Amino acid sequence: MTSERQPVAFGDLRGWIAALDGAGELQRIEAEVDWNIELGTIARLAQGAGTGPALLFSNIRDYGANARCRQVFTGGLSSARRVAMMLGLPPDTHPRELVKLGRTVLSQSLPPKIVKTGPAKENVVKGDDIDLYEFPVPQWNRADGGRYIMTYGGVVTKDPTSGVMNVGIYRGMIGGKDRIPILMWRAQHIGHHVTAWQQAGHKEMPIAVAIGWEPSLGFVAGSPVPKGLCEYDVIGAIRGAPVELVKCETVDLHVPASAEIVIEGYLGLDPSTFMMEGPFAEVTGYVAGDRSPKPTIRVTCITHRKDPILRGTIEGSMPGCYSENGMCSSIMRAATAWNVLDRAGVPGITDVWCPPVQAGVNIVVQIKQSYRGQAKQVANALWGSSAGHVRYKHVTVVDDDIDIHDYAAVDWAIAYRVNAGEDDIVIMPATFGLGLDPSTRKRDRNTSLFGTGKWNRMLIDATMNLDYDPDPEFDGARFPPLVWPAPEDIDAVKARWSELGLDKPRRK
Repeated sequence: MTSERQPVAFGDLRGWIAALDGAGELQRIEAEVDWNIELGTIARLAQGAGTGPALLFSNIRDYGANARCRQVFTGGLSSARRVAMMLGLPPDTHPRELVKLGRTVLSQSLPPKIVKTGPAKENVVKGDDIDLYEFPVPQWNRADGGRYIMTYGGVVTKDPTSGVMNVGIYRGMIGGKDRIPILMWRAQHIGHHVTAWQQAGHKEMPIAVAIGWEPSLGFVAGSPVPKGLCEYDVIGAIRGAPVELVKCETVDLHVPASAEIVIEGYLGLDPSTFMMEGPFAEVTGYVAGDRSPKPTIRVTCITHRKDPILRGTIEGSMPGCYSENGMCSSIMRAATAWNVLDRAGVPGITDVWCPPVQAGVNIVVQIKQSYRGQAKQVANALWGSSAGHVRYKHVTVVDDDIDIHDYAAVDWAIAYRVNAGEDDIVIMPATFGLGLDPSTRKRDRNTSLFGTGKWNRMLIDATMNLDYDPDPEFDGARFPPLVWPAPEDIDAVKARWSELGLDKPRRK
């Protein structure tokens, strides 16, 4: 059963940093660090497999005492412990419980509160004074096309008809003192808004980027919130208090009143205004998103707090190195998949997990099997859902005796319960998919041409095959008995464990 949640309103990014510091989850880096490649390299090496600390850099080359911004914070959500803290749960809460909570947390709502002003308005920069290079934006990776200022900020847009705002996360690179080309896809919520503004005859769309606030901003903005529900409402429910919003200076949008930095402007919809963007070290752990013309933000205003903290993140999970996106996606994409399966009427789902090393591209589903073909129903439900657009490429289904959080158990099930000649491997060809996946041919990754990437998806049915005949030798079971000792034999041996000297620690 999920631990009782105690929602926490940290107030702002500084309140979150203080909470992390008090919990021993923060590393302050006061030695001088170069924004050019070195900072990103430190961040990538430090995060580990969900084990590294959050990092606050306070001595960045070229951004000394008189700089507009002197600090960079990263890694706030790159561990399950810190995700649990954000959600108001004990840090040692098992990821299984975080997934169960995730099933409902994105559907809860507490509307925001509009206020007249806040710390985000302490400094207002307009006109010729706008200069994005005054912020210590890292060149995160040597292979990146430039300095990425948008890596973990809440990007705010709204539907021109309903007025409902959306807060998402999209990558954005500095293209000039007041220009930010971004990567966005038509299938995303921002893409829906772009289409609506274009159909209404507009050549630009208002946009704002809130950089640096409570952790729930990035967590929710990067999660699949249902269309029509504003992320600010969900954030309010997570923190147990309404988000206080202020209106932007130059666009009709609202941002958190205590955000560290707010970038306002207009996203150009006319291809003649696009600027070159990319590539970037992406979610896949590979460099992706070729250098090409992208929609570009024309910055009209920057507001920020006194001595602001730039919030950013190193993208891309790899073995032994899990990104913030990978960690959060492992929880929320599993929770979303579980809800999809429930809505589709698939019975017997007992656990769902997306290992953080690949951010939900692979998914493992544990079921209590009751009829033949149940695993195929699982895969079809996931692949036919909008949630499967850039996730759930490979679906593995196991029985309820397999711990899906233990890859050795999953691997064992694949080894001895899968028979490719018995339809346990199923391929669904030529579906929509992630346009950044390097295993897809380059032409098929062209989202400008096709609107989405192309995936050939696969089901691995690692459940015991109910199509096999019961075997009298196995007391009517379809599979042989396990070699694990009988309970009475285990009890008898455990009673002698100390006598046998097996309870003593082994020498290293």
